[in-house]
Amino acid sequence: MRTVVHGDVHVHYGQIYVHDEAGEPFEGDLTACFAGQRNGLCGAAVPGHLFLITGLHTGEVGFTAEVHASEPPDDDGEDVVEASFHAGGRTVLVTWGGEDWWDLELAPGDYRVRYRGTAMDAGRERDTRLGGEPRQDSYLLQFWPAPPAPDVVVRETSAIAAYWHGFARDLPPPPTEEELAARWAARQRAEEEARAKARHEQLLHEWGGTLPAGPVLNLPPGSLREFAKVDRELVGAAIAAGPEICRALARRVAHLACERAGLDGVGWIADGLRAMDEGKALPAPFDDWTTAWDRLLSDLDVPRTLVRTPDGRHDNALQQAMAFPAIFAAVHENEPEALGGAMSAAEHTYGDDRARLLAETRAALAELTGSG
Repeated sequence: MRTVVHGDVHVHYGQIYVHDEAGEPFEGDLTACFAGQRNGLCGAAVPGHLFLITGLHTGEVGFTAEVHASEPPDDDGEDVVEASFHAGGRTVLVTWGGEDWWDLELAPGDYRVRYRGTAMDAGRERDTRLGGEPRQDSYLLQFWPAPPAPDVVVRETSAIAAYWHGFARDLPPPPTEEELAARWAARQRAEEEARAKARHEQLLHEWGGTLPAGPVLNLPPGSLREFAKVDRELVGAAIAAGPEICRALARRVAHLACERAGLDGVGWIADGLRAMDEGKALPAPFDDWTTAWDRLLSDLDVPRTLVRTPDGRHDNALQQAMAFPAIFAAVHENEPEALGGAMSAAEHTYGDDRARLLAETRAALAELTGSG
């Protein structure tokens, strides 16, 4: 026998609990814990939990918890009940509100529980025990391995125990497995509907109150999805035209950005654009990101012009640095990502002249699709 709790334990509302951390979440439902039982002192109807009733409403009661290897003798106690309990994880004795707890050190398995109360009516009459006042009621909680069995009232002597036993017996029977399954399914549906509603509201906020067509709405996070918030019709038309057109349009947009920034006239950059158009690997220095940027920023043949950022907050962005990433973006292995990256670079290159970029991009798409 192991004694795992012994001494004064503080109770509120005449309650103390046993929780198994592997059990269902405990919602403090008195009715659910005692539904279908004969006894009203040890509620074991919710798997993984025991709802223990005390006579004293508020204050300290004597409390002992023991774990036995086999059934201990029942040799004392004015009110005694038994129930079954299954431990799946760490099992603790816990006071109302979680103020205090004690590990009961139960190994996983099925247990029989005996809950014994002494002087429960005295505790009930006292109602509240203040510090320094003599103890009124005390309790013993015992566990031993045993297969599941119905709960029983072993002994009943107090009026308060009789009241709680009557309360338990007057409760409606617990829900059947089919009813529980139906409730679970209903809860799952409600949660799924709530998640769907929250997701829909999030999307509405993201897209300014009106959702785009499916292909655009389903774009993964990235540059093209962000640019679709600027012109969803243009992006939708590009996606509808297929991957090859997306790739070709990404190359056209990279050219637009480089031409706008005056990079297409720089020999080594023109070589990179030519390789991009031919679907070949980009030549040196484009084969190394850092080297390419060092060349861009140190080459005296590269123009130096400033542009206002699309949001209008800054007017000192280096236009050539805005355009340069479009070449790398256009060769991305994923066509929508290639187009999105190129469009993002071009948007920053054009600065506050976004309308012209959109017009030129639409014209390029119309030419590529033969709809112009």
